[in-house]
Amino acid sequence: MLHSVPLVEVWRGDFLESCHRGHVIVCNFDGEIVQAWGNPNHVILPRSSCKILQALPLVASGAADSLGLTTQQLALSCASHQGAEIHSNLVKSWLKDLRKTDDDFRCGIQWPRDTEARNAMIKKDETPCRYHNNCSGKHSGFLTLSAHLGAGPDYHLPEHPVQKAILNTFEEVTGETSPGYGIDGCSAPNWACTIGGLARAMARCSGNSLDILGLASARLRNAMMAHPDLVAGETRACTELMDAAPGVALKTGAEAVFTAIIPSKKMGVAIKIEDGAFRASEAVITAILIRMGLLNAAHPAAVRRLGPISNWDGLQIGSISVVLD
Repeated sequence: MLHSVPLVEVWRGDFLESCHRGHVIVCNFDGEIVQAWGNPNHVILPRSSCKILQALPLVASGAADSLGLTTQQLALSCASHQGAEIHSNLVKSWLKDLRKTDDDFRCGIQWPRDTEARNAMIKKDETPCRYHNNCSGKHSGFLTLSAHLGAGPDYHLPEHPVQKAILNTFEEVTGETSPGYGIDGCSAPNWACTIGGLARAMARCSGNSLDILGLASARLRNAMMAHPDLVAGETRACTELMDAAPGVALKTGAEAVFTAIIPSKKMGVAIKIEDGAFRASEAVITAILIRMGLLNAAHPAAVRRLGPISNWDGLQIGSISVVLD
């Protein structure tokens, strides 16, 4: 990646064992870059870090209100969930309200990531379903919007009205024309943008403007902050760090993308780690939250991602640190 910078160092004793390079961009509500490490103009696929942007048309169109969606459902529409019972039961209920079945999803079948849920299914010799897919909340939102628009069943295709609405909104909030898309793990298009554009979009979601998209983004980010357990799940960085830093909406994405919406500062953050390492993206977002005074560095959720490294015998043998000069 052009102009990436060293961001994360992993030490073992006195030896620098690994280094992760990447980009971090912080924007204010006006779209101005407040701080930048790396190249704001580097183009990326934001992956699941932009799910709130993909959910904006669901709310802005009136589809969410037409079905009477709860804050829990709005949070789940922005989620990459674990497939625990709290997630899958909510998705099944949502499908019932839509008068749809698991076969109407286009996200693919996936075993739950939640250990308890997966083990219980294995013991009962059950098979996974599409509602267990970590993106089934997002796809429930797609189905809701598609029904509201009176569109066809293949809501995941780039030319479908649902995806066209998402692209139009995505380009408006990033302030860019997307150069294209990649197909995500859940079969939906994932539109490309610059890292600066992604941070700009997250900053746009941090304010309290009274336009349609402003109201929609406020409802979605507030739902995420109210229900961190639905956005990801136990042991996941999004959930643990939102619990540790109330008032911040966080979302990770595949290949080490991470975004933050910070209403108290009217700022947005976008992170991309060059080599796709989650340990690095989680360390950087943790360091950013600490730097902004939003997270206590001594909180267990912070220490787990930024601090000493211990071996299996409990000996401290190294550390992981973030370099933000």
